[in-house]
Amino acid sequence: MRELFGGDPGELLALDAYWADFEQQFWKTGPPGFWKLERQQTFREPFDEGWQAFAAGRWEESQRILDARRPEFADYYRRIADSGFATRRVRVVEEPLTPYLQWELHVLRLRHEYGGLTRVVGPDRVGATEARGPLPELYTLGGDVMYEAIYDADGVLEAARRWRNPAVVATCQQFIESLYADGEPLDEYFARAVAPLEPPQLD
Repeated sequence: MRELFGGDPGELLALDAYWADFEQQFWKTGPPGFWKLERQQTFREPFDEGWQAFAAGRWEESQRILDARRPEFADYYRRIADSGFATRRVRVVEEPLTPYLQWELHVLRLRHEYGGLTRVVGPDRVGATEARGPLPELYTLGGDVMYEAIYDADGVLEAARRWRNPAVVATCQQFIESLYADGEPLDEYFARAVAPLEPPQLD
């Protein structure tokens, strides 16, 4: 997929600089909105209380923590709507689910409920674009800014790459949107493939 970047390497941002830039740019997102592509099957989120409970094997506690975030999600997506844009996410899902992905899909289901719409595609849908490696974790903010999240070997976010080239942003946004158009709505996928599962067994 990196051929869509047109040879533009983007700009590497240290984590603190990335967070500050993202926060500033996100709330200025205009058409066509916020589009995100999520490919990796396992991440680590050490600053998330729910993830901490999940990673410690306390599944029920992780779900209680998530449910308590409903007012937070409601306010967040109401603010997004009031700001005049919407968020859309494509989640590539391989089966059987990794323990992390089983947990994350619960989080995404709640986001989906409040307006952070997600659709699921299988690895077969992206296989033709991965001849040179897995898809990057990308997200576009309107038509002007795109980021790639960069993770360390343990799956912890360590940096980001930013593009401000409108042609690159538009090309990648349209690619993500094409995947979204083919995807299964998360609530339908969740009811079919996630809700029946027992709590994940961690190694």
